[in-house]
Order: sequence, then structure tokens, then C-alpha cells
Amino acid sequence: MWSLLFCCQIFILVGTYYDIAMNFPSHRIDRLRDQVRQMFYFGYDNYMNYAFPLDELNPHDCSGRGPDYDNPDNININDILGNFSLGLVDSLDTLAIMGDADHFKDAVKNVIDTVSFDQECTVQVFESTIRLLGSLISAHLILTEWKDVFEIHIDNYDNELLSLAHDLGVRLLPAFNNPLGIPHPRVNLRNGNSEIYNDKACTAGIGTLILEFKMLGRLIGDPVYERVAERAMDKLWELRNNETGLIGNVYNLRTETWDDPMSGIGAGIDSYYEYLLKSFILFGNENDLSRFSLFYNNITKYMKRSYSANGDLNNLENPIYFANVNMNNGKLHNHWIDSLSAAFIGVQILHGDLETAIHHHALFYGLWLKYDALPERYNWNKKACEYAFYPLRPEFAEATYLLYQATHHPFYLYVGESIFKSIERFNKAKCGYATLNSVLTKKQEDRMESFFLSETCKYLFLLFDFHNPLHKYNDFIFTTEGHLLRINSYVREKISFLYSESDASRISNISHMFTCQTFHKSRQLVPPFSDTFWHNLINFINLQ
Repeated sequence: MWSLLFCCQIFILVGTYYDIAMNFPSHRIDRLRDQVRQMFYFGYDNYMNYAFPLDELNPHDCSGRGPDYDNPDNININDILGNFSLGLVDSLDTLAIMGDADHFKDAVKNVIDTVSFDQECTVQVFESTIRLLGSLISAHLILTEWKDVFEIHIDNYDNELLSLAHDLGVRLLPAFNNPLGIPHPRVNLRNGNSEIYNDKACTAGIGTLILEFKMLGRLIGDPVYERVAERAMDKLWELRNNETGLIGNVYNLRTETWDDPMSGIGAGIDSYYEYLLKSFILFGNENDLSRFSLFYNNITKYMKRSYSANGDLNNLENPIYFANVNMNNGKLHNHWIDSLSAAFIGVQILHGDLETAIHHHALFYGLWLKYDALPERYNWNKKACEYAFYPLRPEFAEATYLLYQATHHPFYLYVGESIFKSIERFNKAKCGYATLNSVLTKKQEDRMESFFLSETCKYLFLLFDFHNPLHKYNDFIFTTEGHLLRINSYVREKISFLYSESDASRISNISHMFTCQTFHKSRQLVPPFSDTFWHNLINFINLQ
């Protein structure tokens, strides 16, 4: 199922979390939409007032944060922050989606006037691509190609955002200068040095560049971006295990071996699968679909587990989870799942595996009920947090929004309300929304990452904004950072250097190749899963 945008109805879980009552009226939905909008602007306005032009907001100190120049080894900060107003750039299309043309225009002007990538900073190629490059491309297209959707016009706009994206792309390209075809994970934006801290590259960092790089190349007419991104994808495919068909988590560019053979659907690997599927959807390369399908089958074969005595995966009353396994033999590698693996639910929906997505989502909803957040890691064997950190990640909100669009089931409105209320209660700080240092103690950390504004708020807003212009169309997809790209002939007409005209014509109707599980309207009146399933899930995660 490749169309992400549909529409819907309503209901609420009460009591023991699975009894249904039809009391989710339209005014409640509208109120939640407005409250999410207020949540976004509380973070965004405080970022602009106290942090801009720095990269992030410190929501406790009401101050800004940039790179840690005094400690170059602090890659937790320096991988992401580069003195390029990250919080502003990453939020551009959220402003447009919220229908705020005035703030969007002001933001574009601020970006054009103040943002420069000529910085003495060594940043992560992956983060810079998904947060910065993707946002600049999306905002440029909003102003130039998608006027039918957003109706935003800026007088005398002269492709400045695309020029910034091109400049950033040029500065990222040196990371690909190695014989392996695998980009170094980090690069200095000023001098192109990509040798520092660069022996180890995660699979997601290698394989999650294709959408933004391809789109940039086609917009500016330069095939080099597509070629280097395709080369990296091809290399990853070659590095899979011949027996299991699985791929590892961390590859060592120096030794040319897998440092971490763990294969899973979460951190370090998650968005690689996502981009294989979305690359096919957006650009029509059937090779990407073939590779994705093989990976998906092997993930199901080796990672999908059932909480039951006999491990019956076909019994929908058994909770499911996806275990981390060793890529070389498919055997269990550890006992934890991480919050980033919630993103795979969206991949399952996009692939048309709706029943699996529904039951997979329920696991994360149960964890949310348990902690009012998602811990970075949860040990399903010990039924406890393994890493209790929660930085306001968007993956669960994204999955909830996409499941609502796919099923029209009002249960997911209630889940979205639960997410909003927990964030408002436990993460709100003096000048924004703060990371939780621990989901157990709810102690806050003085940091608000840019993806909270660019993704978490965006998906929650779209969940409750039934009349959003995006919901009139079925040809938009989100990048892994929640930035918009559109599936249309304009993109596919730009592929002359890879495909013949007959190929381009053949893939123009590629969407008809998808067959999806259907979700009958009658199921909107009952819980999306059985009472027995829910009780089994409660036992699985020890939900009190």
C-alpha cells in the first residue's frame, strides 16, 4: 500500500484500554488539532526567540545550542549541529502543512538571509541529508511545484533554497571518495575531510541517502548525486549474508568487515529498508522493490516472533515483536527492541502488510501506556527498560498517523491523544519541550532536538487535521525525517540518463502493481485486535 493519505472516523478506548465507546466527537478532534498546533508553536517560537540562529533550543535555560567546538569528540552533538540554524531549516514544511503561510515565508527569508554551510564543522552525512537537504528540497518544491496544494507564493523567489541544497550536496560529496562506494559517515563541511572518526558506518547511514540525493540531482540536472547514492545501495546489497539474506548493523570501512553483525529493524538499520521501498515508489526502480521484498521476507523468516508457547505467528491473538538476530545465522542476538523500530510499522503499511502493522503497533502502544513515553531500548525478556532515555522521537506518532490513514479506525485517534497528553504533561519545560533523561523518573534533560518540531508535531497535527490539503491527494510520501516528496511524472521525466523513454513510460503507472490488505469499514466499530490479544500483550510487557 503506497498511498499514505486517506481519511476517517472516531472512537475511544476506556476502562481496561480495549472497551470501545463512540464518544470522540468532531469538536474534540478539532480541539486536539489546535492543541497540537499550540504545542508546536510553543517550541518553535521559543526556538526563534531564544536560540536562533543557533541549531537547537535548550528548553530549560531558554538559550541556544550549537556545535561543541571545545570537544570535537562529542559526536552526540557535533554529528548533528553545525551552526546552520538546524531548528529553523528542519521545520520549514511543518509550517506549510499547518497552513501558516506567513510564518513559512518569514522562515524561508530567514534561511536565505542567514544560513550558510561554509562551516568549520565535521557533521554526519546521514543527519545532514535527512534533516537539512530533505527539508530544503521539500520547501523549494512547495514554492515552485506544489502550488496546487499549499497555495504559497513568495515574490521574487529565485530558487535560493535549491541553491542552498546544492551547496550542501557539494560539501557532502567528498564523503563518497573511497574505492568501496560506501560513504564515510562524517565530513567536514569546509575542507571536505572525511577521514576523522570514520572507520565505522551504520547501514542506515549508508542506505538512507537515496531519496534526497536523487531528488537533488534531478532538480539541478546533475547525475552524480544519484550515481553515488545508487553505488552505496548496490554495495550494501553485495554485503548481505549469502545464507540468510540479512544485513548487519555496522560496517568497518578500514577492515572491510562487519563490526556489528546484528540484524534488526531498529537503530542503525531501520531507514535502509524504508528507502528501498520508497525509492521504488518515488522513482520507479524495480530493482529496489525486488531487494526490499527479499529483505522483507527474510525479516519475517528470522526476526518475527510470537509471544506464545508454540510461537504460532498465524494466530492473531498472540502479540508479535521483531527480535534482533545475527546476520550470519539468523539466531537471536539480544533481548531488546528499540523505539526507532516503531518506524517499521510505516514500512509494513506501505508494503500492504496491514494486519502485521496493526498488531506490531499495539506492542508500542502498550509500552507507551506503561511509561508515558517510549524508552530507547526495552528488554522483552526482562520486561524492563534497558535504556530509559526518551528524546521526543516521532516514530510512534508517525506509525499512529499512518495506521489511522490506512484503516480509518478511531482507535488511533485515541492513541494520538495519549501521545499528546503524555508529552504535554511530562516533557513541557519553561521554554519548549525537553528530552526525558529517564522514562522511569521523568527527569528532564535540557535539550529539544529538531525532529520534535519537524516530525513529532507534524504527524500529530495531521492525525487530527481532517481537512488538511495533504489529505486530498494520494501522491505524497514522507522522507525518514518527515519531509514531503511527491510521486509524479515531473520526477520520473528526469531519469533519462538511467532509463530509456519506454522504461519511463512503463513505470509511470507503477502504483497499479501494489495489492494491499483491505480494512473493512465494519471493523471500525470494534477494537482492531481481540480482547485475548490485548490480555496477552499486557502479560508480555507486564503492564500493570
